[in-house]
Amino acid sequence: MLTVTLAGAPSVGKTAVIGHLVRALLARGRRPAAVKFDTRSSSDADRLAALHGIPTIGGLSGYLCPDHFLASNLEEAMDWGRDNRADVLLIETAGLCLRCAPHVEGVPAVTVVDCLGGIDVPGKMGPMLASADIVLVTKGDLVSQAEREVFIHALPKAAPDARIIPVNGLSGSGIRVLARCLEGMGSAEPGELARLRHDMPASICSYCTGERRIGRRYQTGNVEKLVWRGR
Repeated sequence: MLTVTLAGAPSVGKTAVIGHLVRALLARGRRPAAVKFDTRSSSDADRLAALHGIPTIGGLSGYLCPDHFLASNLEEAMDWGRDNRADVLLIETAGLCLRCAPHVEGVPAVTVVDCLGGIDVPGKMGPMLASADIVLVTKGDLVSQAEREVFIHALPKAAPDARIIPVNGLSGSGIRVLARCLEGMGSAEPGELARLRHDMPASICSYCTGERRIGRRYQTGNVEKLVWRGR
């Protein structure tokens, strides 16, 4: 079973890309299934199942970081994919910060970015972009050609080993290129010793466990204070 992680900030077009990718995989005679990790609510899994008739499942992380939730449930997600006789398992995670790190060693890693954030966005993104095998660029039709070219030109500095593929979430343009790339990467599946490609963001402070009061007396755990430098 080929397992693929798809990541990206909210509203960049991840679910639209998955819908087109599912259609392309079905046309190639593959049996895809999709897992959607999100935070509070999501109907994307139901829509994918209704539109394409493939096995789908959704998981909500609640107050937890969705990438921590993914790492804690990756084995279960893959077991579910095998139980449903999938030969391609697409795992979408909700990137809530630019420090997210959902990609796994040995598993094809796709990160979706859009052109609307500006040319500085790639430099601000962390391992979610830097550790990707493939970077999909969406919403290029909503900016000028010059803006699109400058944005794409900046991506190799942030993701030097990634293949960059412009796609259109509405028309599906570019998706067949993505499908060929993924199939060319072979059937990768993490074993018991699977490792994340990068460490997750630091956590476990008083606010992670439900504290709402502001002030030094209430701050415990992994807390960093700003070093003020002024005139």
